[in-house]
Amino acid sequence: MPGSVWDPGLHHTRMEGSEDLDSSLLTQPWASVCFGEFTFIAKACFKETGYVLLISDLSSVWYERADTDIIGKRSKELNKRLTAHVSSFLNRLSNLMCPLLEGRESDANSFSCQQTPSKLTIHVKSELSGLPFYWVFHCPAAAVEMISRHLVRPLIRMSLALQYQLQELASLLVQKDAEIEDYRESGAALSRGRLRTEPFQEKPFLQKFVDESLPQLCGAGDGQAFTSTLQHLYTAVARQEARAAQKRRHSGDAETLELASSPQLPGEAMDSLVTVGSQQESVEPPSDLPQSLGATATPSSPAQRVRLPVSKAKRKKAKGLFG
Repeated sequence: MPGSVWDPGLHHTRMEGSEDLDSSLLTQPWASVCFGEFTFIAKACFKETGYVLLISDLSSVWYERADTDIIGKRSKELNKRLTAHVSSFLNRLSNLMCPLLEGRESDANSFSCQQTPSKLTIHVKSELSGLPFYWVFHCPAAAVEMISRHLVRPLIRMSLALQYQLQELASLLVQKDAEIEDYRESGAALSRGRLRTEPFQEKPFLQKFVDESLPQLCGAGDGQAFTSTLQHLYTAVARQEARAAQKRRHSGDAETLELASSPQLPGEAMDSLVTVGSQQESVEPPSDLPQSLGATATPSSPAQRVRLPVSKAKRKKAKGLFG
């Protein structure tokens, strides 16, 4: 296009900003928010490079990522009388949304929304520098991968963590019961009889929980999906996920760099398949063998055995480890 110049540095900066936003969003806890008569769970992240918003009614999930270009353009369309830097709009949006995500409300701000399974639109009406400020979050349906990353996988790991915690507590109660019984057999007695408890039995306890407590929890409503304790657990699980993803990304980058810097072998040495008799076998790199045994090492299993090309010279009888 005339007048447009491709700037690789700017493109790289925007990509880094986008990845930084996504990583920061992952470690943000879900919070209950209300827009008018609608209740959602949501998480958001605001930075100098833009913002990301993920929101759900537990039936659908919507998502929007907006960089500085989108924010600047939309601000001019919605606020004809306002002239401000993009950072001012971002700061104002952050000040509007963050109190809601922290459980605080403000009468000065007005939120309304319109939703369909494929799109959620959130209208915001406030003030900036004494002038009316309008904003619209345009959130299309989130991709399946994002739903899995921010909801499905963390919730599965949280359930496993809670199950492990339950088993540890049950084991501790059994030990405490044994300790109390030892005191009783030694002649110790309670000074207050009302403090006496029955020995803990895990199966009756779990059955009572399913029969009595579970119906109350399931009827509490979608807005109570994440309590403060579960928010802390979600954040801890999400941080582990972020560390693992970062480790995999760095490992992949290092492997790509190593492959790119490796010298290329000429001629037939570049072939990955060699013919042995009437079969074709994949040749494994020699580096996969134990270094202490060098090229004469015997692989630990037939699947790992390296089949070398047949030489025209008379083959000598193998000695040592191959004998």
